[in-house]
Amino acid sequence: MSPKRPQPTDSLFSAAGLDHEAPHPLPDRLRPRTLADVVGQDHILGPDGALTRMLETRTLGSLVFWGPPGTGKTTVARLLADATELHFEQISAVFSGVADLKKAFDAARARREMGQGTLLFVDEVHRFNKAQQDSFLPVMEDGTVVLVGATTENPSFELNAALLSRARVLVFHSLDVAAVEKLYARAETIEGRPLPLDIEARAALVRMADGDGRAALTLAEEVWRSARAGEVFNIQQLQEILQRRAPIYDKSADGHYNLISALHKSVRGSDPDAALYYLARMLDAGEDPLFLARRVVRMAVEDVGLADPQALVIANAAKDAYDFLGSPEGELAIAQAVIYVATAPKSNAAYKAYGAAMRSAKQNGSLLPPKHILNAPTKLMQQEGYGEGYQYDHDTPEGFSGQNYFPDELGRQNYYRPPDRGFEREIRKRLDYWARLRAAKG
Repeated sequence: MSPKRPQPTDSLFSAAGLDHEAPHPLPDRLRPRTLADVVGQDHILGPDGALTRMLETRTLGSLVFWGPPGTGKTTVARLLADATELHFEQISAVFSGVADLKKAFDAARARREMGQGTLLFVDEVHRFNKAQQDSFLPVMEDGTVVLVGATTENPSFELNAALLSRARVLVFHSLDVAAVEKLYARAETIEGRPLPLDIEARAALVRMADGDGRAALTLAEEVWRSARAGEVFNIQQLQEILQRRAPIYDKSADGHYNLISALHKSVRGSDPDAALYYLARMLDAGEDPLFLARRVVRMAVEDVGLADPQALVIANAAKDAYDFLGSPEGELAIAQAVIYVATAPKSNAAYKAYGAAMRSAKQNGSLLPPKHILNAPTKLMQQEGYGEGYQYDHDTPEGFSGQNYFPDELGRQNYYRPPDRGFEREIRKRLDYWARLRAAKG
């Protein structure tokens, strides 16, 4: 009896010293097989989702998938190719150059001549430069490829306008608690055993995933590997085992700008609790405390202004305190400044007044101030009327002369209009008083 002929896969795996039946990682085993299996993206794949409607009409145009890691961008692209009977070709902008693009385009043209279309999936598409992005335009326009680009960065900033005009942007959301729990339920079904966690630890594991499905399943796999027979972990044990996954936060990308925007707007909205939360999020993720201190100074100037002049003093003091104390004690000074600025009365009157004055200065050219407030160091200037009629305010009964200080051609302007709140209430009273004196003096 002749021996069994080895299969190619048997030879391949045995030559490598591997068993082709070896267990795959949990995220790979739970990879969705149909679009209906994808969790957390119902706005795209639900009954009325954008992709659902496209597939119903059998018209699939080029797309850009924008969203954080682990939300299903690659999986959805692959399943789209299956659903539309397109050949799936994947490249990564991190590892590909012009030669790789040309090779992919040539292969797509060859398939097109044989009657098969190509879905070209480009991971991290924002990493291609302008010239490389432009190279996609001809093959998108003539139908050689259906481009599906994936990016974690805002396409409006990172992708060429020409490319964006030919593709529809679909936003993938971070997985919410319900979506992550659905993944864990599927994982428990496949494993045939529950996660060895109490209620609090299970909730903590969901939070540690940070909305990343791949990370959620990897963390679950680590929990199963660590548990002895009959062992159930509490939250403290879970944190010790997993050493806590670091938050997703790229100081040069959207996570940075989203959180600093949330911090600034929470302060502007006089919500110290929300402001402290976003401050803590950024510090916990490794943001430079001095960057945050500088931002608090900006808040004090831009959003509090003269409604509470102490806000700027406190914010600057917090920056100096951090310089002096360092970390971690110095962060408390920044937190104190955030609370102070968030609870201070708000006014952008000075901010708006400066902007209005700057626009006026740019629009009206180099107007000469009125001659009566100009110095006359020479006899010629005196003859020209420089300084003539100037009133020294300290010598007037009210300490206020009411004379004009604007260029004659411009006339009196009103840039600064303080609201009737905080310290600016007192400034408002002074301005009203001076306006009455000015009117009385003509």
